Amino acid sequence: MLSNEDLIEMYEKMVLLRQAEEKLVEQSSKGKVWTLLAGVGQEAIPVGTVKALGPEDYWEISHRGTSDAAARDGVDLKRLFAEVHGRATGYSKGKGGNMHVEAFEAKVLPMLSIVGESIPVSAGVALAQKMKNTGGATICFFGDGASNQGVFHEGLNLATIWRLPVVYLVQNNQYAVSTPASYAVSVKNISERAKGYGIPGVTIDGNDVLAVYEAVSEALKRAKEGEGPTLIEAITYRWYGHHAGAGADEQMGWIYRPEEEVEEWKKKDPVANFEKKLMAQGILTEEKKTQIWDKVNKQVEEAVEFAESSPFPDPSEAFTDVYTDLVLP
Repeated sequence: MLSNEDLIEMYEKMVLLRQAEEKLVEQSSKGKVWTLLAGVGQEAIPVGTVKALGPEDYWEISHRGTSDAAARDGVDLKRLFAEVHGRATGYSKGKGGNMHVEAFEAKVLPMLSIVGESIPVSAGVALAQKMKNTGGATICFFGDGASNQGVFHEGLNLATIWRLPVVYLVQNNQYAVSTPASYAVSVKNISERAKGYGIPGVTIDGNDVLAVYEAVSEALKRAKEGEGPTLIEAITYRWYGHHAGAGADEQMGWIYRPEEEVEEWKKKDPVANFEKKLMAQGILTEEKKTQIWDKVNKQVEEAVEFAESSPFPDPSEAFTDVYTDLVLP
């Protein structure tokens, strides 16, 4: 049972993710961040998920997962921003950038830029957890486009026959780059594909943080009790195009989303709607709301300052951490 304090904490994290990514979009428009794939509008999914995760659980984030990583306790926003800015003080010493964010010490596994590859990798992590009897589970995030890759079948099949402690969560934000899910997916709901593996599949409102929390909690419980994987489809929408920044897709000739569609989805803003709910229930006050937004904005500005004041990686370190014992001729 979530307490009022839990709900306030979840709201604050959603505000943090929103403000952090909006700032990164701004930085991207200034040329200070490259290849940013923003998840603005999807904040309820990572926040609901991390509230359900235990300290023993691993999390494989998707390629649109900078804000996903920021949601987990133990992740340093300053180091995360430094990584996205390509600075040596980042989690991967500035070499990963937005496409390969990780925070191993917080059990946040790195994004894999090859679409869908996180699915079998997560099965491997869950296999290790099962063999070591850690009592933990792994949750894997991926998009609707990744659900059409061959490794989706391979990963879910292996996870099912070995009854691995893994949860697969599809962030269905309606588009794979510019291809609508309604065109590319053969079923109405991606969760229906779970039937082919004999595992539970559920479609939820990905803009409802409490619905996400409940679905992930139940799936993790099943996984840890040895009942195998669950496939969760969270319906959501990314406010920006495939690449960050208003108009970024249009600049590349990708005019594929009607403005009316975007505005209609913005009415389902997960942050604003959760805020209204908490205010209506008397859990969140105007004073507390102001305190949270002021605190978050300060955190974000400090993270930007840290990133911009950090050095770029030294060219002599280009091959460090890439190969083991690399010897150049």
